[in-house]
Amino acid sequence: MDNVKGYLKEINKDFESRARLGIMSVLMVEEGVDFNFLKETLQLTDGNLASHLRALEEAAYLRVEKQFIGRKPNTRYSATAEGKEAFKNHLDALERLIMDNRAQ
Repeated sequence: MDNVKGYLKEINKDFESRARLGIMSVLMVEEGVDFNFLKETLQLTDGNLASHLRALEEAAYLRVEKQFIGRKPNTRYSATAEGKEAFKNHLDALERLIMDNRAQ
């Protein structure tokens, strides 16, 4: 039981939602992606995606770059080193929790 408490302490609340898990999963694989790529890939509305991206940005887990391509604004996102480390630790805690439960 103490193991479970330890694992649960390591689970990061910033990554609990499906949307944030998806965003960080994409950014762990891709160097950087734009808003529309994330929206289409994760099947989220503009507002839903924007709120999750803002929360991850405020936690310093992702970097935002705004630019213009031609005359159109383009926003690109990439995971920070801190974000990658936090997400990896989160996944490791989930994996340990799952493996411990399977062993029982």
